[in-house]
Amino acid sequence: MSTLEQPQDDVSDIDEGLIAAYLQSNPEFFERHPTVLSKMRLPHSTGGPAVSLVERQVAVLRQNNMQLERQLRDLLEVARGNDQLSERIHRLTLLLMQAEDPAEVVGALEEQLRISFKADRAVLVLFHQVEALHDSRFLRMIDRDDESLSPFKTFLESGNTRCGRVRDAQHRFLFGEGDVEIGSVALLPLGTGGASGFLAVGNRDADYFHPGKSIDFLAKLGELVSCALGR
Repeated sequence: MSTLEQPQDDVSDIDEGLIAAYLQSNPEFFERHPTVLSKMRLPHSTGGPAVSLVERQVAVLRQNNMQLERQLRDLLEVARGNDQLSERIHRLTLLLMQAEDPAEVVGALEEQLRISFKADRAVLVLFHQVEALHDSRFLRMIDRDDESLSPFKTFLESGNTRCGRVRDAQHRFLFGEGDVEIGSVALLPLGTGGASGFLAVGNRDADYFHPGKSIDFLAKLGELVSCALGR
């Protein structure tokens, strides 16, 4: 064999990066060489029989399409949830505007949190006494400096809406030892820096109110309740 001759299938010295760069820069290559494309076979990703390049491309496109469809469904689900949430807040706003005294405000709030917002438990804590109101399972009127509020010290000092799993001491203060075990809670300050009190909305699911959850609507709910009580 002449020294100039080499086996046609010896490609050990070919730089695969150069091949990849060439094909990316010349997408029409397979149009000029259709027989090459038709003869190319790729190992199946699951270990099955080899498939053609076109079949592999179709499979990849189908998978990408399924991912896009899932993302679209998720976006639509979020949009529907936002619409429903907006409607619930609107309904609550109307009821609170129609309330003629603090007792009606508290009653409407408790009912809507249970029915429309599906709260497993909710507690309204006020830092001042209101003559027309009385402590109940839903309402607590207590001095801000009361020692029993120490489990909420960090939350009260921040004055910001908080979401997360409820600690034992917080659970005992808010929900007692009742038959409903609350796993997570949203704490909504009322008034600037929580000066008027706070609203606690609890859910059995420990991950329902998690720190990464969007709190925009919760903050608006706190502002709404604060304004209604301030009237």
